[in-house]
Amino acid sequence: MSSISEEEWRDAMTKIFDKLTKDQYKKMLIIVDFSTPQKKTEKFKRELPQAILEKYGLEESIMKVNKAMEEIPRKDQGVQNLLRPFVEKLGKQEAGPALEADPAGAPELEHTRKDEDPTLNSSQPTETVKVPGREIPAMRKTIQELKTSGQLDQKFIIGKIVQKSDPATYLTKKKEKKFFFKLGIADETDCIKVIVYGKERFQDLKLGCFYNFRDVIVDMEENVIKVTEKTRISKTAPFDIPKNLELEAAKLINQPVCCIAEVQTYEDKTAVSVEGTVKTIDSSKRVPLKKDKRMKKDKQEFELQDDTGTIRICMWGEHTKHLCGISLGDRATVTNVKTNRFRDIPVSLNSTDLTKIVKLASAAPQNITMMIIGLTKATTLETELEAQINDQMATFVAASSLLVKELGIPMGANFEARLLDQLPFSAEAQIKGNKILQLKAVQKTQQ
Repeated sequence: MSSISEEEWRDAMTKIFDKLTKDQYKKMLIIVDFSTPQKKTEKFKRELPQAILEKYGLEESIMKVNKAMEEIPRKDQGVQNLLRPFVEKLGKQEAGPALEADPAGAPELEHTRKDEDPTLNSSQPTETVKVPGREIPAMRKTIQELKTSGQLDQKFIIGKIVQKSDPATYLTKKKEKKFFFKLGIADETDCIKVIVYGKERFQDLKLGCFYNFRDVIVDMEENVIKVTEKTRISKTAPFDIPKNLELEAAKLINQPVCCIAEVQTYEDKTAVSVEGTVKTIDSSKRVPLKKDKRMKKDKQEFELQDDTGTIRICMWGEHTKHLCGISLGDRATVTNVKTNRFRDIPVSLNSTDLTKIVKLASAAPQNITMMIIGLTKATTLETELEAQINDQMATFVAASSLLVKELGIPMGANFEARLLDQLPFSAEAQIKGNKILQLKAVQKTQQ
């Protein structure tokens, strides 16, 4: 007999539906298959929770509503605080059916281990399987082969950890709280989601590293593999992974990509992912920490724009390195960042331990006229300049040798001072993102 109260779930559904916008409510009706031609009156809305219960029953109705909130999406605390207790009681968390009430590793699931089928012939062929540019040992299966066959046949797989979730909890049938976390892994051929049960491996399995996985449980119905205490994991040498597969592996774990306008309606510290064009990139700087002013941390902000708006994103500490290789005009996905609300200041986003920036498309070169008015820093290799373009300010980087050649100033100890003497001046430039590829000074402007 279920420990979930139908009355409590019906009341929770009513409150959840009341929090949806008109468009979200319509989308939810389609997902739960209640989008009928009949007139959607207040009475219809009031009686909908009971109708969903009658059509699907208690457990399936929870899964249906959970799926709807995932797809709309409504991941804010206002909705999730109402929904999550019921999902957890079913032994599921976030992704729903990938986590059963008795997860992998429980004694009653041992018989489902497909890679320990006693009917399998233990002898293995000695030949190797080939993928482009790499030979694969006979005892290894690629992820693509695993998805095709649905079993490992006492073999192992290798994967690069492309994304990793925060640790979470689920409830067993005995109402015990257990820990799990998720990985998105990829090899040369494909990618797959991994669910790791227990928290003891959370620190050991690191992003960007390559591992051998054997003695796992394969669940092709949910398209996942499950790591239990019996699973053997070891580090291995890296190899090239196609960029598109890394992106797909990251999407297996990431929060759904939201439009910027929608993000700006979310509550503080809501985890989201966004996609858009990079409009500005500020210089990296070290700032004192709020808790201890004597300590400092790297901080770098940039601005992302999509069809619905613009939002500032702040990268902290080691995560500022994610902006290396990202230029103005690039199209990128920024995953697993959290909303930051402070008084009347527009909503911004902060990086987390799981944040990653994936470049989708590089900016095309452009020919523009700019007014170079300032100098941020100058070294023998690279110079950072402040420039005005069409009544807007932007920061650009140019090779110092390009400035030496065009302005006719020698490189040396006084390079910065000589460069400042030339400011401000107009120039015709070819840029790609925030990089100046070519530069031709037009005239020096009188201050």
